[in-house]
Amino acid sequence: MENQAKSKNIILNYGLYLGIIGVFIHLAFYATGTLIKFGWLSGIIGFIAMIVLIILGIKKFKTDNSGFLTFGQALKIGVGIALISAVITTIYTLVFTNVIEPDFQAQMMEVQKQTWIDSGMTDEQIEASEAMSKKFSSPIITVPLSIVVSAFFGFIISAIGGAIMKKTEEEQY
Repeated sequence: MENQAKSKNIILNYGLYLGIIGVFIHLAFYATGTLIKFGWLSGIIGFIAMIVLIILGIKKFKTDNSGFLTFGQALKIGVGIALISAVITTIYTLVFTNVIEPDFQAQMMEVQKQTWIDSGMTDEQIEASEAMSKKFSSPIITVPLSIVVSAFFGFIISAIGGAIMKKTEEEQY
């Protein structure tokens, strides 16, 4: 029971840190006017932050747990951190796209449309792509999708970290 309390605090704290970092990265790109052009870079920076904070969270748990860590504990902590962060960044994204910058989706669509034109797509292909993009930009799709994707990457990161850092009491003897 004591381990559960420790993991809960670590999950909440590191998930909160990761969520705040994700919001800060997005705001920094938005404030500098580079979000639309270099949004991909904010994603890479956010992913690196995710790797670092999940690994640090797992390491913190292992340290607090007298140096012991099971693979399952690592998965629980990593996926938990990713989910808390995903909820925070998803709420922020909804506020951003509906309150702060309601035209953001339209701006992104214009940039994407120009990319399609530059790549030589026909008008029919562009219209079909635009219709598909609009379907997938609905909050009904984006909210669950962003949470599932975050949990997936949290699982992968924590599985790798857990496989490397795991140490059970049986392995000590």
